[in-house]
Parts: sequence; structure tokens; C-alpha cells
Amino acid sequence: MGDMFRSEKMTLCQVYIQNEAAYSTVSELGEIGCVQFRDLNDNVNSFQRHYVAEVRRCDELERQMHYIAGELNKDGILIDDLVDDLPRALNPRDISELESTLDRVETEIRELSQNNVNLRANYTELTELRMVLEKTQSFFHNVLDTTTHFGGDETHAQSRGQLGFVAGVLNRERSFAFERMLWRISRGNVYVKRADLDEALIDPQTGLEVHKTVFVVFYQGEQLNMRIKKVCNGFRSSLYTCPAEAAERAEMLRGVRTRLEDLKLVISQTADHRRLVLSNTIKNLPRWMVMIQKMKAIYHTLNMFNVDVTKKCLIGEGWVPKKDLANVTRALENGSAEVGSTIPSFLNELESKQPPPTFNRVNKFTNGFQHLIDAYGMANYREVNPALYSCITFPFLFAVMFGDLGHGFCIFLFALWMVLDEQRLSRKRGGEIWNIFFGGRYIILLLGLFSMYTGFLYNDIFSKSLNVFGSGWRVRYNSTTVLTNNNLQLDPVVASISTYPLGVDPIWQLADNQIIFLNTLKMKMSIILGVTHMIFGVCLSVVNFVHFKKYALIFLEFIPQILFLILLFGYMCFMMFYKWVKYTPKTDYLPDTPGCAPSVLIYFINMMLFSASPQAAGCDEYMFEVQPVLEKIFVVLAIICIPWILVGKPLYIMITRKLRANRQQISSLGKIAEEGANNDDHDIGEDEPISEIWIHQAIHMIEYILSTISHTASYLRLWALSLAHAELSDVLWNMVLSEGLKLNGYPASIALFFIFGAWVLLTIAIMILMEGLSAFLHTLRLHWVEFMSKFYTGAGYAFIPFSFKLLLHKEDDD
Repeated sequence: MGDMFRSEKMTLCQVYIQNEAAYSTVSELGEIGCVQFRDLNDNVNSFQRHYVAEVRRCDELERQMHYIAGELNKDGILIDDLVDDLPRALNPRDISELESTLDRVETEIRELSQNNVNLRANYTELTELRMVLEKTQSFFHNVLDTTTHFGGDETHAQSRGQLGFVAGVLNRERSFAFERMLWRISRGNVYVKRADLDEALIDPQTGLEVHKTVFVVFYQGEQLNMRIKKVCNGFRSSLYTCPAEAAERAEMLRGVRTRLEDLKLVISQTADHRRLVLSNTIKNLPRWMVMIQKMKAIYHTLNMFNVDVTKKCLIGEGWVPKKDLANVTRALENGSAEVGSTIPSFLNELESKQPPPTFNRVNKFTNGFQHLIDAYGMANYREVNPALYSCITFPFLFAVMFGDLGHGFCIFLFALWMVLDEQRLSRKRGGEIWNIFFGGRYIILLLGLFSMYTGFLYNDIFSKSLNVFGSGWRVRYNSTTVLTNNNLQLDPVVASISTYPLGVDPIWQLADNQIIFLNTLKMKMSIILGVTHMIFGVCLSVVNFVHFKKYALIFLEFIPQILFLILLFGYMCFMMFYKWVKYTPKTDYLPDTPGCAPSVLIYFINMMLFSASPQAAGCDEYMFEVQPVLEKIFVVLAIICIPWILVGKPLYIMITRKLRANRQQISSLGKIAEEGANNDDHDIGEDEPISEIWIHQAIHMIEYILSTISHTASYLRLWALSLAHAELSDVLWNMVLSEGLKLNGYPASIALFFIFGAWVLLTIAIMILMEGLSAFLHTLRLHWVEFMSKFYTGAGYAFIPFSFKLLLHKEDDD
């Protein structure tokens, strides 16, 4: 049970593995995933390690498989993820066969890809030529009408060399700049005709769609011909030979169309063959990728090992949870037995002054809460783990701010769906937001359940109330009361007949002073919950002191801290309870005088100022007789706690250091003196200079005293967000849904349908998502700052074992 409330016990182990069994043994350790290996070759370059050649072979295999996977994605072939039945690491004897297989597949795919690119390029060129020939028919027909003064008809003009032309295809977005450039270089002595292509062409290199336009430039003179071609090359246009005779163009067009049909058939056959090769590869590709990832991880781990002087044995070191020592020993035996090694592998436990890593064993329920705690800071080794307590306190404080039976039920249903269908949903890839929701499904489930509970106590369901037990108020007006009471307020002495059994009486839903009543109730409740939560956090520090055998700190830190907190703010909570018990409607109400129930806040302020406030006539100045004396004693004791916190620990360290020095001088053997000294005294000081200890303790004292006040006020966020949530829910009801319910007639049913949809949308978007996220973040802050700061250091480092499961999960996230 002790390991549930703190990190598990760790031990530093040294393993000895024979060379022939190293690979299989580390593979077995990776499968069980309970050893965090230390790098024993920190001073060795990565390229000078023993297994660098094997790592490079794995890198090359990974590159080939990533290339094949990329080609599969290009063809729209999906690669299935292996969730269950993951293969073991590849046997080193089989790596040559896999290399030859992947080399052959990669070469074949590259050849097919290059052939496909070449065929696509030829197809694109022929398509562009076909479009040029088709479009130029109309171009030449229109140009003849405007150029008869050059030579009469088309044949005669071309034969005299007076009119030349250049035809080609250009990207559509460059066509206007192309025409402007031609106009400038020719000084307006060219005639350009162009037509945009209706269908987009496919770029053979990138596979993207490209929109192009066909152009024909008519000109005079050979010198202008050279200029035009240079402009065409500059704009990366494709020029094509186009006959001047219409009959020749028609004949050429027929030939081009025939070649296109043949090329289509060849491209189709090539694509079928490529698809067949890829389909045969995808059957084994996921398993190959997992096997190579495991293999590469094994060699990376082996590079952390040392080689003994005989070069026949590998020596490694790593942290292991003590509960898993038997599993590690079994893995060493299995690794040696797999290769038939005659010399078994074994491990030794080592003593180490280095702090071990922190490892909290979790399940799918506690995993989410542990992540919330670790996000603040990894716990020190064997420090109290707040995650287990947060399983209750976190959803409860959230629910105090989010108390609504209806909204909580919606959250509960969403989380229940994720919990019941978690096996199918765990395989779904829905992005980072979905992973966060699904990873915290059990947290959300408890948030919904606790919100339903507090919503029932608040008697609040979508801003309405439930009359479950019957109201404890009855209207008993007479003529005199009606004439003298303008607001018709219920007299608690007359109208209150009983106490509502559980939660808030539904009659407050109709009261004009509902906000005033709930405001007072929730504010006091927030202070009581906050002080209780902080007292619990301070008490947990005792558990750390006892475990680490720092018993002196119980008297030097815990007692003054808990006294300061209880004597001031604990006493304020006591006054709230005492006020509720002592003052009832009959004792507090007088016909001709105001109520005698005092303000706890005023009492607390007067207590700190050693003063008193005048009370109304007929009312007692204090709630009980010894109150003024008791308050003065509490304040004086609380003030004494301040220097107690400041000087207690430094003075204790100074005294223990002086006593230790005296023992060392008296004793002739220093070791005996050291063994006789109290070990925890040395741990408390940690050999820091005494000046730094005084400075740190002063900062700690100021922080604790001020934070006690600020943290108590910080818990008022429970009251503020709860009140805001209730009022916002009430606004949504009154300004949206109730307006639709007031409509009459048949059209009102249609309007109500859309109004109800708007109300549901706003409820989900604002009340559940936005308000829920706000309450979640405020709850997280209360745990991180107000609660955990009382006992939690969070300066440790995480236990990250060599585990194939963790490795593959990280690869999937990347």
C-alpha cells in the first residue's frame, strides 16, 4: 500500500551479458520495459561506438521503408497500423535477406516511378501539341482576314516569307506579362492570338494540376523571330512545330491522336504493374517497420554498454523497480537460452548516491490524474504522490464551480461513451485535441459525476430547481402583513416550518433575494473547503518528514505552519459553523430591532486589530463569553509562529554542525563520530553555507505567511465561478428558451424547434465547453499552487525505461 501513495522503490543494477546473447537479452528487456539504462560511454562519440555499423544499416532500411511508404501514400494506399500481435525484433541473421528484398523492391519502384514520369511527360507534350494543332486552325483562319495586305492568302504569304509564326503552350498566369513583353520588344509589330485550355494538365514531376493557354505569335522578319523565341524561353513556354498548311496540320493532328491512345494504354499497364508491386509490399511493410524500429533501439541501447577487458562480455547499468527484479532476471535467462549461451547472464545490485528516478505505477484510471501532477513537476524519489488524493479532490473542487445536474449529466454521458467504447476509440486518430479528451476520459467521467452531485445539492438543473422533498416554506400572510410588507417577504419565524433534507430548498428559485442567499452560502463554503484543503496539504508534509527521517522538521516547520493556519483561518471557519448553530430565525429576529447575527468577516478583522465593533441594541457583542480572550491568545500564538518558522531551522542546523565538529575533535576516529551523528541532521543542512540557509528560510517564511492569506482568498474562485455559472445558465434560459415557450399558435412550434436548437448549441459551446474548461483550469491551479505547494517539491526526474511499447507509441505520436 505504501507504493500507492509514493513512487516505487528503485535499485541500481549492473548486468553482465555475453556477446553472443547481448542482442536477444536486450530484446527481452525491451519487451518487458522495466529497465532505464545509464549511458556508460558519455565521453565516446556516437560514430565511434561499438555498434555504429549496425545502427547505420537500420537507418538505411528505415529510409527505404519510408520511401516505399511515401509511394504508397501517393497512390492512395493506406498502411494499417499494427495494434495487436506486434512482431519481435528482427533476428540479426535475417537482416541480409531483408536488405536484399528492400533493395529489389526499391529499385523496381524507382524504375517504375521514373518510367511513369517519362510516360507522363510524353503524354503531356503530345496533349499540348494536340491542343496547339486544334486551336491554330481557328487562329490561322482569323489571321488571314487581317493580313491579306502581306500576301493575299495563307500559302502565298508564307511562300514569300513576309509572315512567320511561333506556336506553343504557356502557363495561364503568365500570359498577360508574356503579351506585354512581346509588345515591347517588337514595338507593336506582332500579332498574338491565344486561347485558354478548358481542361487542366497534370505536371508529370509534381502530380499537380496546371492550367495553361495556347498561343500563336505572328511576325515579320527573321530578326524578330529570334527575339520572340528568347522571350518564350524566358517565360518557360513549350514551343511546338506547327505546319503552315491546313491539310498538313490535319494530318499531323490525326497522327498525334493515335499516339495518345497508344500512350494511354502503356500508362495504364505501367500503373497496374506498379500497383501490383506496391500491393505485394504492403502486406509485410508494417511488420518490417516495427521489427527494424525495435532492432535499431536494441543497438542504440547496446552502445550504452561497456565492453570488459576480455571483450567477451558486455556490462550495463540501469535503474530497475524492485518489484520487477524477478522479471529482469527471467529476461536475462531467456535471452541466454534463446541463443544457447553456455555462460548465463546475471545482475548485481549496486549502492549509489545518485537520486533514483521517480516511477509511479499507474493504470488506465489513475494515468490521467498522474499526468496532471507530473505536468507541474516530477516528484522527488519516494516523495508523497498527490495524484491518488487528486482522484477525489480534483473532481470535487471542479464540481463546486460547475454545479449543475444537467450540464454534469451531459459531461458524464460523453465520458461514459469514451469509457465503454475505449477499445475501438483507442485505435482512432483524431488529432491532438481528441487525444487529450480520450486520455482524460476517466477524469471527465468523474467531473460529470461530481457535478451531478453538487448540482443536486445546489438544486440546479439548467437553471431550474427540483422539488424532491417538498419545500420547507409555507406562505402564511394575513391582511396586516400584506398592508405593511411591500415586498411580501416571507417571515422565517412564521413561514419556515422545516429544514430541507438535502441541498438548497427549491423555494429560493422564486425568491428575489436568491443571489444574496446563494452568494453568502457559497462564499462561506469556499473558505471552509479551501482551509480544509490547505490543512490537509500541510499535514502531508509530515508524511514526507517521517519517511525521510527528518523528524526535527516536524517541530521546526510543520507545527508552526499548521498552528498559524488553524489559529487564524481555521478559527474563522469555526466561527462560521458556530454562527450557523447558534443563530436561528427565532433567536436572530426581533420585531423592532435588526438581526443580531454578526458578520464573521468583521469579527475576523477586529480580531487581527485587537478591537471591537458596536452591536445593535439588544444584541450581544460577542458570540460566546471567552471569545475576546481566546482571540487575543490565538493572534499572539500565530505571531509567535512567524519567528519560529524563520529562526528554528537555521539555529538547529548551526547547533548540529557545531556538535558534529566537537565530536570529530574529541573522537580519534572520524568514522565513529560520523556514525554516531544523526543522519537526518546532515540531510537537513545539505552542507549549504549558513548564510544561504538564513536567506532561503527567510524567503520560505515570507512566502508561507503571505501565501496563507492569498491562498485562502484564492479559494473564493470556487464561489465566484459557481455563481457565474448559475447566473449565465439562468440568462440562457430566460433570454433564449423561455422566449420560445411564450409563443402561441402553430408557427410557434416551428420557431421553438430552431430556438431550442440555438439553446442547445449555446449550452454546449458556452456552458459546457467554455465554462467547463475555465473551471478545469481553476481547479488545476488550486491543486498546483494552493495545495501542492504545502508539501510537494517536484524536483525529481522521470523513470523512462527501455520499452518497445513506449518507443512505438512515441513514433505513432510523431
